[in-house]
Amino acid sequence: MRILVVEDDPELAELVALGLRNEAYAVDVAAGCSEAEELLRLTAYDAACFDLNLPDGDGLDLIRRLSGDPDLQRPRRLLALTGRDAVTDRVAGLDAGADDYLVKPFHFAELVARLRALARRGDETGAVVRVGELTLDLATHRAWRADTELLLTAREYALLRYFMHHPGKVLSAEEVLEHVWDAHANPFTASVRVILSRLRRKLGEPGLIETLPSVGYRLRVPS
Repeated sequence: MRILVVEDDPELAELVALGLRNEAYAVDVAAGCSEAEELLRLTAYDAACFDLNLPDGDGLDLIRRLSGDPDLQRPRRLLALTGRDAVTDRVAGLDAGADDYLVKPFHFAELVARLRALARRGDETGAVVRVGELTLDLATHRAWRADTELLLTAREYALLRYFMHHPGKVLSAEEVLEHVWDAHANPFTASVRVILSRLRRKLGEPGLIETLPSVGYRLRVPS
């Protein structure tokens, strides 16, 4: 899951980004509207956290533009993250197109819980995802194959989560890198192959993730 954090306070932005990366999310940071727009032209984000008081504009105006500007890719879910705490501000944020609204100061655990809830919204699988023998608990970050719990690192879990949200779909290495890692990842490294190899080993036999040479990877869907 790739997340855009739009926050002009560098210390807060770094803390949020670091915390989310520790939760195995891929995170990009923008300090203002113009920088966010540049990223939104290039990347399809799963979620975005928008501060509203930005040095070069109002975050609400940017949220509104996301629905009508064909050059900008609207993140799947939007969370307004701001110090504006009046009821009228909350209503304005939700009416502008935000899916949720969190007032500063906030506890990081609540931010993560809200992002998990937003990711599940509109997803019939809810907090638990099942594909064949695989079960993924999105709330506790635990995974099983049949009755055996898989002891995964944060990055292995994130990779499995991405595959299980796209069962049977061929995913290119670029797609995997974009949604499981972030802009700091080097596309020329073997990161995807190394983590994928470790994940396959932990998933056991018979193998569940297949490689299609020169095309990508696919999580097998049971017939």
